[in-house]
Amino acid sequence: MADRDALPLPLEVRARLAELELELSEGDITQKGYEKKRSKLLGAYLPHPPGLEASMAHERRPPMAPSASRYHRRRSSGTRDERYRSDVHTEAVQAALAKHKERKMAVPMPSKRRSLVVQTSMDAYTPPDTSSGSEEEGGQGEGTPTSSQGSVSMEHWISRAIHQGSTTSSSSSSTQSGGSGAAGRLADVLAQTHVGKSGNKNHSAPPDVTTYTSEHPVQVERPQVSTVPRTTPKYGNAKLMETGDGVPVSSRVSAKIQQLVNTLKQPRRPPLREFFVDDFEELLEVQQPDPNQPRPEGAQMVAIRGEPLGVVTNWPPSLEAALQRWGTISPKAPCLTTMDTNGKPLYVLTYGKLWSRSIKVAYNILHKLGTKQEPMVRPGDRVALVFPNNDPAAFMVAFYGCLLAEVVPVPIEVPLTRKDAGSQQIGFLLGSCGVTVALTSDACHKGLPKGPTGEIPQFKGWPKLLWFVTESKHLSKPPRDWFPHIKDANNDTAYIEYKTCKDGSVLGVTVTRIALLTHCQALTQSCGYTEAEIIVNVLDFKKDVGLWHGILTSVMNMMHVISIPYSLMKVNPLSWIQKVCQYKAKVACVKSRDMHWALVAHRDQRDINLSSLRMLVVADGSNPWSISSCDAFLNVFQSKGLRPEVICPCASSAEALTVAIRRPTDDSNQPPGRGVLSMQGLSYGVIRVDSEERLSVLTVQDVGTVMPGALMCVVKPEGVPQLCRTDEIGELCVCSIATGMSYYGLSGMTKNTFEVFPTSSSGAPISEYPFTRTGLLGFIGPGGLVFVSGKMDGLMVVSGRRHNADDIVATALAVEPMKFVYRGRIAVFSVTVLHDERIVVVAEQRPDSTEEDSFQWMSRVLQAIDSIHNVGVFCLALVPANTLPKTPLGGIHLSETKQLFLEGSLHPCNVLMCPHTCVTNLPKPRQKQPEIGPASVMVGNLVSGKRIAQASGRDLGQIEDNDQFLFLSEVLQWRAQTTPDHVLFTLLSSKGAVLSSLTCLQLHKRAEKIAAMLMERGHLQDGDHVALVYPPGIDLIAAFYGCLYAGCVPITVRPPHPQNIATTLPTVKMIVEVSRSACVMTSQVISKLLKSKEASAAVDVRAWPPVLDTDDLPKKKPPQLYKPSNPDTLAYLDFSVSTTGMLAGVKMSHTATSAFCRSIKLQCELYPSREVAICLDPYCGLGFVLWCLCSVYSGHQSILIPPSELEVNPALWLLAVSQFRVRDTFCSYSVMELCTKGLGLQTESLKSRGLDLSRVRTCVVVAEERPRIALTQSFSKLFKDLGLHPRAVSTSFGCRVNLAICLQGTSGPDPTTVYVDMRALRHDRVRLVERGSPHSLPLMESGKILPGVRIIIANPETKGPLGDSHLGEIWVHCAHNGSGYFTVYGDEALQSDHFNSRLSFGDTQTVWARTGYLGFLRRTELTDASGERHDALYVVGALDEAMELRGMRYHPIDIETSVIRTHKSIMECAVFPWTNLLVVVVELEGSEQEALDLVPLVTNAVLEEHYLIVGVVVVVDIGVIPINSRGEKQRMHLRDGFLADQLDPIYVAYNM
Repeated sequence: MADRDALPLPLEVRARLAELELELSEGDITQKGYEKKRSKLLGAYLPHPPGLEASMAHERRPPMAPSASRYHRRRSSGTRDERYRSDVHTEAVQAALAKHKERKMAVPMPSKRRSLVVQTSMDAYTPPDTSSGSEEEGGQGEGTPTSSQGSVSMEHWISRAIHQGSTTSSSSSSTQSGGSGAAGRLADVLAQTHVGKSGNKNHSAPPDVTTYTSEHPVQVERPQVSTVPRTTPKYGNAKLMETGDGVPVSSRVSAKIQQLVNTLKQPRRPPLREFFVDDFEELLEVQQPDPNQPRPEGAQMVAIRGEPLGVVTNWPPSLEAALQRWGTISPKAPCLTTMDTNGKPLYVLTYGKLWSRSIKVAYNILHKLGTKQEPMVRPGDRVALVFPNNDPAAFMVAFYGCLLAEVVPVPIEVPLTRKDAGSQQIGFLLGSCGVTVALTSDACHKGLPKGPTGEIPQFKGWPKLLWFVTESKHLSKPPRDWFPHIKDANNDTAYIEYKTCKDGSVLGVTVTRIALLTHCQALTQSCGYTEAEIIVNVLDFKKDVGLWHGILTSVMNMMHVISIPYSLMKVNPLSWIQKVCQYKAKVACVKSRDMHWALVAHRDQRDINLSSLRMLVVADGSNPWSISSCDAFLNVFQSKGLRPEVICPCASSAEALTVAIRRPTDDSNQPPGRGVLSMQGLSYGVIRVDSEERLSVLTVQDVGTVMPGALMCVVKPEGVPQLCRTDEIGELCVCSIATGMSYYGLSGMTKNTFEVFPTSSSGAPISEYPFTRTGLLGFIGPGGLVFVSGKMDGLMVVSGRRHNADDIVATALAVEPMKFVYRGRIAVFSVTVLHDERIVVVAEQRPDSTEEDSFQWMSRVLQAIDSIHNVGVFCLALVPANTLPKTPLGGIHLSETKQLFLEGSLHPCNVLMCPHTCVTNLPKPRQKQPEIGPASVMVGNLVSGKRIAQASGRDLGQIEDNDQFLFLSEVLQWRAQTTPDHVLFTLLSSKGAVLSSLTCLQLHKRAEKIAAMLMERGHLQDGDHVALVYPPGIDLIAAFYGCLYAGCVPITVRPPHPQNIATTLPTVKMIVEVSRSACVMTSQVISKLLKSKEASAAVDVRAWPPVLDTDDLPKKKPPQLYKPSNPDTLAYLDFSVSTTGMLAGVKMSHTATSAFCRSIKLQCELYPSREVAICLDPYCGLGFVLWCLCSVYSGHQSILIPPSELEVNPALWLLAVSQFRVRDTFCSYSVMELCTKGLGLQTESLKSRGLDLSRVRTCVVVAEERPRIALTQSFSKLFKDLGLHPRAVSTSFGCRVNLAICLQGTSGPDPTTVYVDMRALRHDRVRLVERGSPHSLPLMESGKILPGVRIIIANPETKGPLGDSHLGEIWVHCAHNGSGYFTVYGDEALQSDHFNSRLSFGDTQTVWARTGYLGFLRRTELTDASGERHDALYVVGALDEAMELRGMRYHPIDIETSVIRTHKSIMECAVFPWTNLLVVVVELEGSEQEALDLVPLVTNAVLEEHYLIVGVVVVVDIGVIPINSRGEKQRMHLRDGFLADQLDPIYVAYNM
């Protein structure tokens, strides 16, 4: 690479090469012929291995020494988009990229599911209509018949490899990226120069690079769909996994993340200092002005006056008068010639015909619409002109007809469909102008969409219109005595020109008759128009330069216009040049794209002669990128008679009409003005002329001088219109008669734009006359030359610096070699995220470009924009060809594109987000302050001035008859004797029928038989552990009491799922092993399942302890029932998997079990006469206690509803509650969600079935998490119509160390809700705010504290007590705390910490259990049953789950809630941290095409609401996020699945 410039090529060789390249691009020679000729040419100059010679030379060309003939190089680049390509710029971009190579940027490539990749195949698209130039955006050089689609061949691959040293760094890490195979190893091609053959088909395969050794195994084409039998994912089976940093990092995903982390370690922009306070102590950094930034130093500018507008004696007094003059004196003179799509003259409109037809139109508008008494249109009314781009004659007749009738024409585009991009806004404009009539041509009228009855439908947002066809044959002849009234030009409105703003809204600029006339005079004077000149017009004749020159000024001077429609340009881009030659035209009006297309196609014509041209008006000459088109055009056509002084760029705007135009001179010695400006200076609004050596420069050309009779100045773009200094960029303002008057119907905006009084630095206005803002940014250079550097609409202010959208487009386009994105189909706009504008680039990708190609291109665009503009791109998206919304002339509709991006319906096929590099104003990471230590003053119950946060439930009270028993087994025996036939349990089927029920005696009898079986068949000793593997039901209850009767310790275990043995059975096995169960008791069905073939595939079935099935019990009862000697011995073990994936068994003693039941009995007022409906899983926690224990203790009847039955019949639970007239019911969040989603639309039919919930007093959700307010509220709202009282729904709170701490119960105040500031929570502080304030988070009290429970809030680190309303860990002291973990490992430290903690100061005697949950206590104004003030407990979230990011504590649920709100297709979301990156996993409901829409939305939402940058966004199918039986997300399992690459994601985006 070092000898790049070692052998400079002679000029003639370069010229020949350039021609060759052009021939190839136009398909004149084959790829093979091209390579042959080329290697022949270059053979002498390249001492290189034969395989590489062609490509090296090919790539050596762009960075040639600047002194080398630019002229030839420009010619050679005919296929590139000249409009956007300036040589300086391309070189700059290449040099910038070369610099980046040394820095080695490794960008992890996103992984994508195959089905998504396939969709971007060749067949999926029609090639886009790319030839589309629009008013603003201009089109591009593809799609014209001659341009080549770039055959991607071997050479292309190598040249890319050479060009992109940046891939060398990424290749090592992307080897493991799977995705689309070998392309990522391009860099190895370089290293080994061993290259497979590859045909030069259009989308040839990448070279086979699998043969080299590289430090990683190269995976080729690993499809993302699992064709290999997957190893069973380690999901749902909660092994005590090594989560955290003990994760094995061999997996692909983690390699990518590692790569991302490394990329992020690269140096960022310099740190920023100051802050602004965002209504809170949390500080967002604000950009400090750079002390070295360039500042304007020039003197204050002086307004520049144009030459006086000469009064010529025969100038007509008005435009209608001119038409009358020519129509009567020289009716045969041609006025307009129109062309068909073959370039043949279609029709010649003479001045006589124009005059007579316009009169006819005028008469018919005024007299033939409506009735004589009530005409529809009166003079001064507005009418719409709807004419297609290929019919200027009909438009011209209608326009002048309106002028003669003194009605105001509003020319607009033809609405093609009912939902055209932007057509709705046009409709609003018509509505606000009060338009009721639309004039149109016959052909156009036939082409409009029709309703079933043939009428034209009302377009979306449009007023009701009468369509009126203006063809002569449809009109009635005016009477002899009728004649239009021709006045001198006055201040009435002549016409309204529409203008589309940055945000997509459409404004109407009114132009008065005097302004219209004066403008025509000024153009005539500055362009030197004379009678009967011929002018070729390629521009849109309905507005702007095309209208002013081709319709208005031409008639004033009796000129002949040759109109070239856009459709002809698409077929034959040279048509305008051919017409100039054919008609010997003196003037042509074109855009840069027309010059560019002519360049691409010019070799087809040998006999072109442009010597007749005296003026070539370049309508978008003010666009900074038109200069290269002008230069290149001149280079090529100078030999065909084009003189340099003929090219006349002009600057115009809808508001100020023509702002400036370069005059055609006869003096070819005076060179046009050039400015080479420093891009850095421009971004600060300062002009710094730069030598062309620097990389980041912008070359601009002058657009001539100020218009005759006008005064121009430059004012600051923001704030007061104060004059700029001479070396400052500002907005050009013009004071002249020939400007627009107002925005129709918008007086406020009119005042700000058309009535501006610029002031000098002293504050005095510089003129008594108002100026008009032009919307153009620029400056006035030496000699009064006007330079335009951009548009106000394209301005993006990113952290205080100004960037122009056009400049960024140009940089993106200069990133070569570029075969994968359509030129001119690039949109650049900014979106506001976190108090600053962020740049978004959207481009259309060619269907034949590979994933890897596009991704490479994207990462290089980022680097180029970063180097040249010193600004980061927030998001770069590629969309499939032809999918961006178009303007009527085929350009990109910017505001519509931005709208689609923001609402997530752009459907990109590739996205690269770079929040890490762009977002520099995040709050500083938090530094933790040392807490108040034990030395702080504790007076009584105050901690640093606040009441200590502690609370307790009521006392357990005096003992009733069944409370004398210490053991549940005794309570059951007592009930079997005293109330043998009382029903304790009723089990329902999915139909709602009673499946089975148990009375006290039946339960006692069955338990005795089971105890006998355990002793006889199981040979168990007392104290042995028994695993009970039963489905939810009555057998489980009997088995539990059987164990108690036999003195064994039962462990309830959820049975394996028959459809999913592979993942559920290992969990069962693990619990059986960890709990050291001596035998397994189960039903016959499950016993068979445990020994089945499927089971043996999942676990080693021989290692099971003895399995007893309880379906055939021995007839006899045991010799005697076991009575435990000590109430502190173990009653049962409660095993469950926590949300973090840890399996833990908690020991519950007999004392704790009885105390627990007693506490619930008091809280819920349970007595034998009560019925309670329970729809919970009976395997652990409060669910188990309610299902198996409470009825036996309190004697009430439990109606048992297995939650799994609700999947079959969602209404089962509520119907049972209604049918059994239950007052108290318990359920889980999953059940509530099932009902809310499944029964949402059925409330009416349920009502008719007699469902009545009005008797429900308490409906408690059993949970171990922060209450899900949204769910409980929607449930309450939904079933309110069925009689459910909103105050009935509440939640409970329990955890591992204490299975129930809070439970709403029957008496006591309703649960309260408070709103806390989410930002304060991150700092472990509680700050109460009003409902609806920004960043507020609603928290609901978790139910009342149970009797016998004491709570305190402690600091989890220092273990000191905290004050009221402070966030800390909830500690609990009560009789039913668990007595420790049952572990295999004997991890005593953990045990003593969780179950036996003491405060570090204050009450250091009491022993507390730590719940592991953060929350706070708050004393409310309410009183509880005992008359005391009520203390409410609010649970915020688990410490284990909380994520420490940037020194702050985040609860996953908060981020997930924000993410779910961003897009309708996100069904569920889970987040987890990995290293220091935040990973967001979203489940997508909808087509996979929407997957990539979610990436920017998710990133933006998390940034805005949480000040966090998302590192990885993973889009997966519904149901991938694992959820446990309590409905809690298993985020750690998800993390392990992600890192082990088991999620089969639809898309994974790595944010840079």
